[in-house]
Amino acid sequence: RALKKIGYQVYPSQSNFVLARRPERNQKSVYEELKRRKILVRYFDTTGLQDCLRITVGTSTENYQLLVALKEVLA
Repeated sequence: RALKKIGYQVYPSQSNFVLARRPERNQKSVYEELKRRKILVRYFDTTGLQDCLRITVGTSTENYQLLVALKEVLA
């Protein structure tokens, strides 16, 4: 729900990760800034996936840190 509140579409998942899409916005710069902050997500520089991040579900603390960082990066 929190990812949706900041503009991501989140696809249903039955695994330990979610695919979060921010339509019309390439996520490479978001990925690079998160990586600089030592928050690792996956970015795929592939046609059709450039506006997506693959986010592994972590602990409550890790998830919170990701959300705080995403809000800052997207501001």
